[in-house]
Amino acid sequence: MKKVGISAVILQLFLLLSANAFANSTIEKTQTIRGQVIDQDSKTTLIGANIIIIDSDPIQGTSTDLDGYFRLENVAVGRFNLKVTCMGYEERIIPNILVGSGKEVVLEIELKESFYKIQDAIITATSHKSEALNEMAMVSAKAFSVEETKRYAGSFNDPARLVSGYAGVIGNVSGNNDIIVRGNSSKGILWRLDGMDIPNPNHFSDETSTGGPINALNSSMLNNSDFFSGAFAPEYGNAYSGVFDMKLRNGNNEKREYTISLGIIGMEATLEGPFSKNYKGSYLINYRYSSLDLLDQAGVVDYYGVPKYQDISFKFHLPTKKAGTFQLIGFGGLSSIYQEDFDEINEDSLTRTADLGADVGFGAIKHIYPVNDKTFITSYISATGTRNSYEYNRRYANGVWYKAYYNEFMNTTLRASTNINSKISTHHRIKAGITYSDLAFDMLAREDALGSGTFNTKLNTNDIAGLVQAYINWKYRLAEDLTLVSGVHYMQFLLNNSSAIEPRVGLDWNFAPKQSLSFGFGMHSKVESISTYFATVEDEITGNISTPNENLGLSKSMHYVLGYANQINKNVSLKTEIYYQHLYNLAVENDPNSMFALNNKITGFEDKDLVNEGTGYNYGLELTLERFFANNYYFLITGSLYDSKIKAMDGELRNSRFNGNYAGNLMIGKEWKVGKESKNKTIGLNTKITVFGGGYYTPIDLQASIDAGYEMYQDDQYLAEKSDDVFMLNFALTYRRNREKTTHELKLDFQNATNNQALIQEYYNDIDQSVEKFYQQKIFPTIFYIIQF
Repeated sequence: MKKVGISAVILQLFLLLSANAFANSTIEKTQTIRGQVIDQDSKTTLIGANIIIIDSDPIQGTSTDLDGYFRLENVAVGRFNLKVTCMGYEERIIPNILVGSGKEVVLEIELKESFYKIQDAIITATSHKSEALNEMAMVSAKAFSVEETKRYAGSFNDPARLVSGYAGVIGNVSGNNDIIVRGNSSKGILWRLDGMDIPNPNHFSDETSTGGPINALNSSMLNNSDFFSGAFAPEYGNAYSGVFDMKLRNGNNEKREYTISLGIIGMEATLEGPFSKNYKGSYLINYRYSSLDLLDQAGVVDYYGVPKYQDISFKFHLPTKKAGTFQLIGFGGLSSIYQEDFDEINEDSLTRTADLGADVGFGAIKHIYPVNDKTFITSYISATGTRNSYEYNRRYANGVWYKAYYNEFMNTTLRASTNINSKISTHHRIKAGITYSDLAFDMLAREDALGSGTFNTKLNTNDIAGLVQAYINWKYRLAEDLTLVSGVHYMQFLLNNSSAIEPRVGLDWNFAPKQSLSFGFGMHSKVESISTYFATVEDEITGNISTPNENLGLSKSMHYVLGYANQINKNVSLKTEIYYQHLYNLAVENDPNSMFALNNKITGFEDKDLVNEGTGYNYGLELTLERFFANNYYFLITGSLYDSKIKAMDGELRNSRFNGNYAGNLMIGKEWKVGKESKNKTIGLNTKITVFGGGYYTPIDLQASIDAGYEMYQDDQYLAEKSDDVFMLNFALTYRRNREKTTHELKLDFQNATNNQALIQEYYNDIDQSVEKFYQQKIFPTIFYIIQF
């Protein structure tokens, strides 16, 4: 079958579909901006808040009603900034709101009460875009918007790829969205959704990873969210590297709306709307299917190993008059890839097959109950499930097939949590909560790499373990320009009763009108992947099999952060942080001569005898200069200098796998209006340039690999080889067109546009019995066509 370029096929399809969409129309395009204004701490609605469009002429503005709702109608399409004021509250600017003719803009705006309770005055202190949504975060926190995940080059509408441009964060150039935060393994990342812990939400992941090629939660569903890179607030536990605190938006509760997207990565549809005309509840549902799978079934593409996936996500927002608000939230994803390799000489001779499957699901019932105008309680129960499987088959020289490796990891978690938030006064706020997780697992891993007919069992377990987490958080505004956040997080892993008491503190001092100093300290710990505790280990001398890791404790770290921020003007901010992380109680191999540390792994379980005797550190300096989108352009410049070391049982301090020492990013973009203004046509160009130092890898022991039938390493050269430094150029070209009641957008996104090929590491080819090199992902073009109506 003739191979056809995927990009060319999709481009032709898009041009056909969009020919009428981008046709000329002279009807004036307007839309509605509406929403609700609430108190940041108590979540009570604010009456009489004023909302105006900055620089509108004549001025467009409105005020909130008795329920805190507002509506701005007949707003021309384009980008706008909103100013929100209310008596006794600090002014807030909502920047860069993209208004399109195909979809209403619905906002929930939180205002911070002024330090001095002045009922007849508006406080001029202003909240800026760079501040985190979680007001308990004093350091190492950054909010990101849905619009940014769509706009930044190379992000592919994925929040994990977006934050790889932030200071202290490095992306995975092999194609996955794993991120390295301040020299820590991506295994230390915590994913949360609407305040609830969730499993790794990525397709094609494995049992121990936190990333994958494609996120099952795409930007069509997300609201503005937070990312944290250190010294987390007390409510975040079971993480030492970073936290994604993502939020789903509510569906439109007044009119039904649709979004359809076609692209190389996937085809998707989003449906949202009200349940009834006189009810404030809403639904939001998204479904997506792999485009490559559809093209493969149609015979358009012809190659081996087509990635197949589909996912669905939803949120039902159900307010009541007296019983509070209920929410049904969930997502699920199925992904698989079946690969066949053929002999290089005889192309009809199949030599090996690999079948990978990765499924994930999450569902929750959440309840928000206002006790009074100062206190509310949030509770939820959730169920999660993941299934990861891999089967590898090889063929003998005589043509007979055998199964060389097989694994299946199944995890199900039932979780219950309740949290109370109380705004005691303007100066004091208390937040506390407790969560219990029931962790069930069923895991099996076997290998017979040489086809001997006897399987070596690496893992075989079926059990249940519990995890208890609790926290208390106190926010104290000592003065108008000085805020203290303190608290403690507690965690106990009931499998072996390992536990941690983790004090946290953060301080923010606005010593000048546009400048601030901040400090943060926190102790953080994490449970290892369940498979680590039950991996079977064979004694090299006696040959006895055991599971020595069942009593393995928590990996721990202490974070210290000192930051400085300067809001240079209304559109430009400068931020710098220095940090030090003391790593201790790390899992390392129980061998006085071993250099192995579990923190140096990203994926895959490890069948070694481990003990909590490892130590290490990460320290660094980070700089961020950002110009928010205004006057049709923006830029974000980030830089990091850092050092990351780990000491295993051999007692020597070595570079961690992720110690690249430096990283830098330049993201810049601009939009131009083209044609007559009444046509509402916009072209955008966005670019991202990334450079960072290469990490370290352990070279392959070729003879040992041949003898074993699978990859073996030179243990005496542990992490001795350095990967190449990385350069990557991404750029995206967008064309957006607003018609009377629809918005159309065409986007071409190129990742690694220069096709730079940095050496990442080595791998063993068991067919050729050779060591081969693994390089940076090649140039990867994608195309998206999106319509909203």
